[in-house]
Amino acid sequence: MKRLISKWYLVIVAGFILFAGLVFSLSGEDSIIAAHDNLDLFIPQFKMMKDTKTFFGRGVDVPFLGGISRDVLPAEFSLYTVLYMILPAYSAYIAGYLLKILIAVFSCVLLAKDVCGEKFEDYRPIAYMSGLVYGVLNVFPTFGIPFASIPFAVCLIRRIYKQPCAKWYAALFFYPLLSYFSYFGLFILAYMAAALIWLWIRDKKFPGRILLSICVLALGYIVCEYRLFGTMLLGDEITIRSTMEAGSFSAAEIVKTIGEVFAKGMFHAESMHTYLVLPVCAVYFVFLNITYIVKKDSKGIFHDLYNLLALILLFNSVVYGIYYWEGFRKVVETICPPLTGWQFNRTVFFSPFIWYAAFFLVLKRLYDSGRKYLKAAANFLAVAAVLVVVLSGTRYNDLYHTCFSQVYQMIKGQKTQQLSFGEFYSEELFEQAKQDIGYQGEWSAAYGFYPAILEYNGIATLDGYLGFYAQSYKEAFRRIIAPALERVEGSRDYFDSWGARAYLYSGTDLSIVNAQRSLSVTDRDIYIDVDAFKELGGSYIFSRIELTNGKEAGLVLIGTYTDQASPYTLYVYQAK
Repeated sequence: MKRLISKWYLVIVAGFILFAGLVFSLSGEDSIIAAHDNLDLFIPQFKMMKDTKTFFGRGVDVPFLGGISRDVLPAEFSLYTVLYMILPAYSAYIAGYLLKILIAVFSCVLLAKDVCGEKFEDYRPIAYMSGLVYGVLNVFPTFGIPFASIPFAVCLIRRIYKQPCAKWYAALFFYPLLSYFSYFGLFILAYMAAALIWLWIRDKKFPGRILLSICVLALGYIVCEYRLFGTMLLGDEITIRSTMEAGSFSAAEIVKTIGEVFAKGMFHAESMHTYLVLPVCAVYFVFLNITYIVKKDSKGIFHDLYNLLALILLFNSVVYGIYYWEGFRKVVETICPPLTGWQFNRTVFFSPFIWYAAFFLVLKRLYDSGRKYLKAAANFLAVAAVLVVVLSGTRYNDLYHTCFSQVYQMIKGQKTQQLSFGEFYSEELFEQAKQDIGYQGEWSAAYGFYPAILEYNGIATLDGYLGFYAQSYKEAFRRIIAPALERVEGSRDYFDSWGARAYLYSGTDLSIVNAQRSLSVTDRDIYIDVDAFKELGGSYIFSRIELTNGKEAGLVLIGTYTDQASPYTLYVYQAK
């Protein structure tokens, strides 16, 4: 028992992973999984590629948005993609979640060993707990593994700089299997370039190892994401990126945005640092630098790693805010046209790692004090940080929402408003409808549903959600929805200035899609140009809403469907 208590941190790490795995296994597809930029985006893409056997396809299209090139979808040489190749979609998603945690713990422990050296054993508890809290952060699910593996990349680069060998270069070359170039890779390379310049100045010696590391890592990304590089550098198609508007903030708005993202982060990279990590780090920052000032050690201020981490956090936040300065964006796009529409403010995606690295340093220095009560305080803070994340009901906290839903159902005897994974896609319902109408791959669209639901169920869609497709298709699709856009200025501006969500919009409500059990709309009329719909090859509209003007709009109701396991009533209309 004493040995078990001494390994309390391993008990917590293993216990949490087993608990999460058990919850998702027992709940199965009744688990509550976040819809935004998740169920409505990447999961159906993986499912479509699996159904159409196009994971490794060349020169082939995938059946959504009127037929989109497979090349603009996630790379096949990615660990997360491989999960969807070999497992059913739900199982792949849960495996990705658990792998994210394991990779984060492994990466953080490996980096801590490299940083702490022979004294690592002294800090083992906080190293594992830091890895756990970083791993359970509820970040963008599809890119959870790239988030989790950042410490591993840092460790590899450190080892190459200190003691280069072939195995570290090889590991760096294959690192992109865990990463994603657009969101992480380009920034890692940029940080490495900055480190090269800094080390060159500091050491007065050219750091050739870092330059070679940059080349090796860049080559790894090119190999693993050859489709992306081919599309980005060799493609000449004008895409919706050319008409996307990121907005133009005033100076005051930019400053406010910088402050907000520093204090709170952003939902795709939700670090939950506001409530515990930020106060602890802020107090220590003040204490540390006052100590240096009192000791008249100005050199210490500039050489302390903790202050460097604070500077990087500030830099990431400033870049995030400056992105919304239109003039600066135009300079970037003029210098490098392929980056038009690219969100270079994703430096903020690295802030969660920096926050928890800084937090680890605080805990380590509490350990270094030699005082038992400060060591106990460090352990307490490490556990508290995990609890803050796990018990938060944030957008991507699937474990929390699943547990809440199961407990709510046991106590109340009814389900929550949130739809489960299985309910969201309602495979049996859509299979029933497809068989009844004799569906043979005709182009269709969703109304009141996310197009992703149709895509997941093997229905080819003219609509869809993607941040990179032909501008000409956007314009052709716009003709279909023009009657609705003319009636709702918010929808018109949303589609025209962005366009990634090519949906059938309501002519009254700003949004008629949600992942809720109940759908409330103020108008059951549909406003579309059916002739434009048919010109693109459209045949069916799968609607969650029973239309009151179907005949007038040129649509004929050919079937109404329900299923005991589905919260939906499905109305299928055919264009005439």
